[in-house]
Amino acid sequence: MPYTDNDGTRIHYKVEGSGPPLILQHGMFWDLEGWERWGYANSLKRDFQLILVDARGHGGSDKPHDPTAYTLSNHVADVLAVLDALEIPTAIYWGFSMGGWIGFGMGIMAADSLKAAIIGGAHPYGRKLPDGSRLDGTNPDLFLERFFQRQGIDREQMGPAKIAEFVDNDFQAIAAAQQDRQTLEASLASIEKPVLLYVGESNGGAAQVNQCATQMPSAEFFSLLGLNHPESFYRSDLVLPHVLPFLLAQ
Repeated sequence: MPYTDNDGTRIHYKVEGSGPPLILQHGMFWDLEGWERWGYANSLKRDFQLILVDARGHGGSDKPHDPTAYTLSNHVADVLAVLDALEIPTAIYWGFSMGGWIGFGMGIMAADSLKAAIIGGAHPYGRKLPDGSRLDGTNPDLFLERFFQRQGIDREQMGPAKIAEFVDNDFQAIAAAQQDRQTLEASLASIEKPVLLYVGESNGGAAQVNQCATQMPSAEFFSLLGLNHPESFYRSDLVLPHVLPFLLAQ
């Protein structure tokens, strides 16, 4: 398995397909295998060189338990370390949820490495966790319960494969990664590369995603009717018809 190092933190990644380079960055709790499991990789690798990255704290990457390891700048530097290891100067970036948050960071902090971006299920405004969600991860069941409550997810309606993606984690690393976020609103106008934003219509942050599209010079937006946060990742059959034309135009 290929790894690269960012200032002592090992980052695991995977490359498949051929064509223009496309970074795929998953959301919190997930790992790079989700892009394959839910149908994205097979559809995209015919036209793109896919660079699937395990974010720090997830999958095969290192999992520090120190919250200071999970700054936005560190996440961006992890992606850049992968590009450097592959000797790729610029790429299209696609991130979902936490990966989308990192995508805003790429647009602000690493614009020279970014050709275009797709950002799903994420907005760039501040976020403050409720007190009941400030857990240390030593009780995984409670941690998941609070997360599902916050996202409006009915655990009983999720199948075993989806639940397994959440359960199979180092929860102390996830707890360290899950933190308040400072708003990036003041920097949105500086993101001049083409950006496609999308969100599930039943996602609690849908209005904010739509709003930020109006604050970026070259942004487009679409929503997915009736889908909540995780469903707007699982349903690649609904997402890809919107995203592929954007990707192929870059």
